[in-house]
Amino acid sequence: MPEQHGVDPRLHRMLEARDHTGEKRRWHLLDSGPWLAERGINPRGTLLAVHGNPTSSYLFRSLVREDIPWRLIAVDQLEMGWSERTGVRRRYQDRITDLSMLTDALSLRGPIVTVGHDWGGLISTGWALDNRHDLAGMILTNTGLHQEIAESLPRALQLATTPGFRTASTSLTDGFLRTTLSLSKPALPAEVQEGYLAPYRTRARRQGIDQFVADIPAGADHPSRPTLERVAEGVKELKVPTLLAWGPRDITFSDRFLRDILERIPHADVHRFEKASHLVWEDADLAGLVSAWLEDTFGTAEQPREAAPAWRPVSSFAEPTETQPIGAPIAQLAADPVHAQRAAVVELGGADGQGREISWSLLNRRVDDIAAGLLGHGVRPGDRVSLLITPGADLTGVLYACFRIGAVAVIADAGLGLQGLTRAVIGSHPDWLIGINRALVGARAMNWPGRRISVEQLPTLDRTALGVESSIAQLARSGAMMRELGAPLDAPYPDPDADAAILFTSGSTGPAKGAVLTHRQLGAMFTAVGETLQLAPERGLVAGFAPFALLGPALGAPTVVPDMDITRPGELTAPALAEAIAALGRPAVFTAPAALRNILDTSDQLDAAGREAMAGAASFFSAGAPIPAHLLRGLRDLMPEARALTPYGMTECLAVAAIDLDGIEAAGEGSGVCVGRPVPRVEIAIAPMDDNGETTGEITTDPDVVGEILVRAPHVRDRYLMLWHTTRTAMRFEGWHATGDVGHLDDQGRLWVEGRAAHVLATADGLLTPVQVEEAAESVPVVRRAGAAAVGPRGTQQVVVILETEEGYRPGKADRPRPAEPSLQEAVRRAVRERCGAEVVAVFTTRALPTDIRHNSKIDRAALSRWAEQTLRGEKADAL
Repeated sequence: MPEQHGVDPRLHRMLEARDHTGEKRRWHLLDSGPWLAERGINPRGTLLAVHGNPTSSYLFRSLVREDIPWRLIAVDQLEMGWSERTGVRRRYQDRITDLSMLTDALSLRGPIVTVGHDWGGLISTGWALDNRHDLAGMILTNTGLHQEIAESLPRALQLATTPGFRTASTSLTDGFLRTTLSLSKPALPAEVQEGYLAPYRTRARRQGIDQFVADIPAGADHPSRPTLERVAEGVKELKVPTLLAWGPRDITFSDRFLRDILERIPHADVHRFEKASHLVWEDADLAGLVSAWLEDTFGTAEQPREAAPAWRPVSSFAEPTETQPIGAPIAQLAADPVHAQRAAVVELGGADGQGREISWSLLNRRVDDIAAGLLGHGVRPGDRVSLLITPGADLTGVLYACFRIGAVAVIADAGLGLQGLTRAVIGSHPDWLIGINRALVGARAMNWPGRRISVEQLPTLDRTALGVESSIAQLARSGAMMRELGAPLDAPYPDPDADAAILFTSGSTGPAKGAVLTHRQLGAMFTAVGETLQLAPERGLVAGFAPFALLGPALGAPTVVPDMDITRPGELTAPALAEAIAALGRPAVFTAPAALRNILDTSDQLDAAGREAMAGAASFFSAGAPIPAHLLRGLRDLMPEARALTPYGMTECLAVAAIDLDGIEAAGEGSGVCVGRPVPRVEIAIAPMDDNGETTGEITTDPDVVGEILVRAPHVRDRYLMLWHTTRTAMRFEGWHATGDVGHLDDQGRLWVEGRAAHVLATADGLLTPVQVEEAAESVPVVRRAGAAAVGPRGTQQVVVILETEEGYRPGKADRPRPAEPSLQEAVRRAVRERCGAEVVAVFTTRALPTDIRHNSKIDRAALSRWAEQTLRGEKADAL
């Protein structure tokens, strides 16, 4: 047997065991038992790992590690890997029986956790059903437990199962195997590809690959169909702990197979690795996930436990708020003669340029009509409803109707960009998709899941082409008719601890994550924002950032969205903002941080009426990224009476802290951006960092200790959607949400934010937070904005600064940076050295720094570091 990259030769084991025919067969497997014994590790149990087609036990080599104190038995199935080629055609049930006879020969006893990938998922699940007396848990990765007879096979398998093509690609050549290996991006290293190719060098050794493809039971008359049905139904009886780890870029086992498994095993823990494909074991740190899950679920050999501890969200550790149904203020104001006919939602612009205004009375009636119509159409409590509607009256009506009946609103706004929006919609597994026409066209083209409902009534041909069942206009009419005929909306209000919404993060530090909030948590979030912004029926909200348009009705605050492109919040102009302010009189104004500079830059376009409207704003807020004080000062000329407040928060917990301009000036200069003291019912602590920028296990509220910012509040999200490990990491300090931001508290209890924890620079001279470096660079007069990048290994990282200049800045996409002029390089180096004590190895300029799509303000420091690393190694780096 040739050496295999990443496999200790002592793990290989050959064993004879009888198969389903009664004949003795030679099996090859990886067995980590002796390896663990050498290290004095007492196994907690056994991982029985079963590969699929066209791989081998090599797939599971990463499970041999000291932080996984479980004996690994990874088999090569007969006709596959380094096991015997017997010439026997093996069906699905035969392989389950073969595996059971092998484990009997090994005298394996519980606790056993099965691990299955691809076809190995079906076979290991069949083994689990037949050996449940030894079964402790299951791990499944990119597999399928069922295929409906009427449902088409994935296109990749349709081609592979074509009789003429099948044998040519699976056994006559190694095309099927090489295609599978090519699915990973970036490409697998050559030595890893060799590890997969080695057992299948000849046509004779590839017969098993051909047999596996031939055994796919797509039709009702296929010999393996009864076994597939037996296992698919039987798995519903298995209540053991289960982990589903998924690569959503898989062209074979897409998310529709994951949805099917979750319907059969609803208690399963799930983690989707957004960038991973079919070979998720190669594309992601799956062994790290398995290590954490096994420890959390079963403990160790020394401290075993039968099941994971009871789930407690961060919000349960915090001071609670008074709960009431979300949207209750809408009904209360509609019943109040003083407010009933006043504006609740104001739309500006629109196709006719006129916009529209919806009163509290009309909004309340609209919500109840839509809620009744949705129920009548089949939407049920707990169903996920993806809302792809432009902020305004339509979105408000549908959203609060979902809250009313207990449907879970999936809110992924267009600010994520097309790719981000696609990942969010597909990854949220919606049951329903309600959208404007443009969104429905995209959903059809990209095959987004969910039964479809349009906002407006569409012509028959359009409905058919887009797969639309009904419209909100039609459902509202039918709901109104039912209520007029004496069928009131008598659906119970949702349980406070039922899921209410899935809100997607900005994706500024990786793929956008779905933060799941319950009705209790979302209600507490609305309360926190309302108290911080001091919203009330008499004081409306101008929402210059699309997600905030959803808050007003829950707080009883009239809301208007400026006439703007919601996907480009940084392009909000002063005249558009003035028009929105004038629609409400003396409102609170909220914008994305990126909009501040553009508002100032376009203020010369204001006429006398516009300036008067701007001057009437009662308060001004901006959050999503730290706001420099000089921008808030610049707004004083435009809004002299407005209290300039900059709350700090995140999608997972909005708001956390807040400070006004007077408070910022009182705090003075410091390391980072001062975001103020915690808002009511919020606690803040710090997890200090070691020399490599990793958080320690300590928690402190002492002043001037730099570390990861921890938050406790009644409005912290419940969990991340299908991101088990991300949720666990964010909750590694019991009762706290680890924000991923880095900062410190001062002696007045104020919080200073200094960047993202992942972007901390661990240099040979100590830790530097990115904001420290960037503020120093931005003190140079010609510098508009700076981004700090790190190159090299942690502990000895070097500092690189990439910046925009006042003269060279051009809005839009970033380009390829160029070395700064020598005089500018020296000025930046000197400023960073004097203020931070750090040496900068290189300074570059670019027309625009890369930022997140939604806020247009958070600098993508990870992209800067990747570019700098490639450039300083002498490689050709792409544009940012």
